[in-house]
Amino acid sequence: MNRSTRWLGLALFLAFLSAGCGKNTPAEAGHDEDEHDHAAAPAASVSLSPEAAAAVGLAVEPAVLRPLVRRISAAGTLEFNARRLRHLTARTAGRVERVAAVAGDRVGEGQVLAEIYSPDYLALQAEYIQAVERARRLSGKAEEAAAAKAVLEGVGRRLLVAGADSEEIEALAASLSVKPFLAVRASLAGTIISGPVVPGDHVEVGDGLFRLADLTTLWARIRVFEKDLAVLRPGGEAVLRTQAYPDREFRGRILLVGDVVDETTRTIEVRAEVPNPGNRLKAGMYVEASLAVEGERTVLAVPAAALQEIGGRAVVFVRAAEGTFLRRDVETGERWAGFVEILGGVAEGENVVAAGSFFLKSEILKASLRDEHGHD
Repeated sequence: MNRSTRWLGLALFLAFLSAGCGKNTPAEAGHDEDEHDHAAAPAASVSLSPEAAAAVGLAVEPAVLRPLVRRISAAGTLEFNARRLRHLTARTAGRVERVAAVAGDRVGEGQVLAEIYSPDYLALQAEYIQAVERARRLSGKAEEAAAAKAVLEGVGRRLLVAGADSEEIEALAASLSVKPFLAVRASLAGTIISGPVVPGDHVEVGDGLFRLADLTTLWARIRVFEKDLAVLRPGGEAVLRTQAYPDREFRGRILLVGDVVDETTRTIEVRAEVPNPGNRLKAGMYVEASLAVEGERTVLAVPAAALQEIGGRAVVFVRAAEGTFLRRDVETGERWAGFVEILGGVAEGENVVAAGSFFLKSEILKASLRDEHGHD
C-alpha cells in the first residue's frame, strides 16, 4: 500500500467517526423526545389540604343545564315617555295673573299651576249662568225645557274647551257667581319640565304654558344594526347601563322594533321602556343597552370564573375527590350573564372550581416548570 492510499483510508475513517458522534442512536433520540413531551405537558391534577383550599377561597359549583339568553349590545339615548308627556297651552286669551309652579316642581294631577284673567272666560261664565236660570224657569214646559237644556249643554261644552273642568262648571251652576280667573291645572302627576310664562304675560289661544312629564318611566331610543333585526321582538328584556351609574343595571322591556332602516348607518330604532326609581335616569342620557333576543335554549354551563387557559387551551378544574382537582380541557360555546356554555369536556353534575381556579392554574404551571428544570 503506498503512502497516498494510507492517507485516504485514514481520512475516510475519521469522517465516519465524526458523523457517528453527531447523531443520537434511535434509543437516545426517542429518550430526548420523551423528555421534551414531558416538559411541555402541564400537570394533570392539583392536591390541596382543606386549610390551603380555605385560605385561597376555593369554591366549587356543579355544571348544570341553564337557559342561554342571547343578547345584542347597542347604544342609545333616554327620552321622555311620550305617553306620559303633556304640553299645556292657553285655552283662551288673557293675562297671566299668578304662576304657582315652575320648572323642576313635582305636581299632582289636578293641581293648579297658574291662573289667567280672561274677559272671554268671564263672558262665557255669564252666558252659562243665564242658560242655567233659563233652563230652571222653563223646566215645567216640555218643548221649551228641551231647547233650554240643549243651550245649557252647549255653553257647558264651550266652558270645557276654554279650560274649565266639570267640577268647576257644577260649582258655577250651584253658585251662579262667576270666578275671576281661569285655573290652569296639571293633567297628570309629574314634573314640570318647562314653564315659560311669568305673571303679567299676555297669552293667546295655543300659546305654551307648561310642559309636564311623568318621570316614573322613560323611553330608551336604541339603534340596532340591520343584521340583528330578525331576532328582536317586542316584550324582550332590555338592560341599560349609564355613565352616571356604571355599577347599576336598569331593566326594562322592548316596546317597539321600528319599521325603517336608516340608509346611512344601516340601523333601525328599537324603543324600550324602563322604570326610573328615584328619578335617577334623566332624559338625554347616553345608555349602553343589552337586548335579549329570540332563540333561547338550554345548555350545559359553568361559571365564567371557572374557565382558565393553559397552553392555548381552555381548561377547568374538576373536583375528583376531597382535596384533589383534575385539569380538564373543555370546548366552550357562548358566554352570557357570568356563565359560559360547555360543549365538551365536562359532564352535567360534575363539580368544577368556580372561585380559586386561577390559583390552581398557577400551581399547575409551577409544577410544569419544576418538571422541566428537573429534566434540564
